[in-house]
Amino acid sequence: MPAPFPASLPVLIIDDDREFCGLIRDYLGSFGYEVAMAHTGPAGVQAATQEAWHAVILDVMLPGMDGFEVLRRIRRTCDVPVLMLTARGAEMDQIIGLEIGADDYLPKGSSTRALLARLRAITRRATMQKAETPAEIIIAELRIHPDSRSADINGQSLTLTPGEFDILLSLAKARNRVKTRDALLEEVRERDWEVFDRSIDVQISALRRKLGDDPKNPRFIRTVRSAGYMLVDPDAPPR
Repeated sequence: MPAPFPASLPVLIIDDDREFCGLIRDYLGSFGYEVAMAHTGPAGVQAATQEAWHAVILDVMLPGMDGFEVLRRIRRTCDVPVLMLTARGAEMDQIIGLEIGADDYLPKGSSTRALLARLRAITRRATMQKAETPAEIIIAELRIHPDSRSADINGQSLTLTPGEFDILLSLAKARNRVKTRDALLEEVRERDWEVFDRSIDVQISALRRKLGDDPKNPRFIRTVRSAGYMLVDPDAPPR
């Protein structure tokens, strides 16, 4: 059994299945988590945005407002780590959730041990990112601010999901070097992914759109065939 976290880490679970919520509350409680519950979409948004949480566990199917809309509203105001619960095998739900700001997903019905492992992974990554405050990264007109987890281009702020920011920062740190999909997945998700997971490609596509990159002739994020992706400085002289 993994070692427990220190006590009193507040976690919010947003799910209309009260029995399931009780099970998760009791299980996580034995590992030092203090679990609160909301059972509708609107109640979940209110709780998630008005209090500080170590993490949020969010179901897709909710009364009053689905989990995707709940997540969108949470992301307007805070970057709390969010673990999304999806129907088993619902790849599109997983992709949509990641694209709009989920930090990870877990098929509903997975074991409580798997949920704990995913929860620890996303909160560990968030803690590490907050502890590290590297200098501003400037690449042509693109500026990345790791300490505030924000970025702007030509002085205009970019609206990025946590996953998109993680990928952008990872590529920026490895400027002019190829990052494979597997390396990006491992670095920004810290878990095993399914063979056909397309989340990195989806988020790269969203990043290009927000950076104003032409997918056929991108200025910043280039595809290296059969290898991965590379962020380059478009103003740098050719090698």
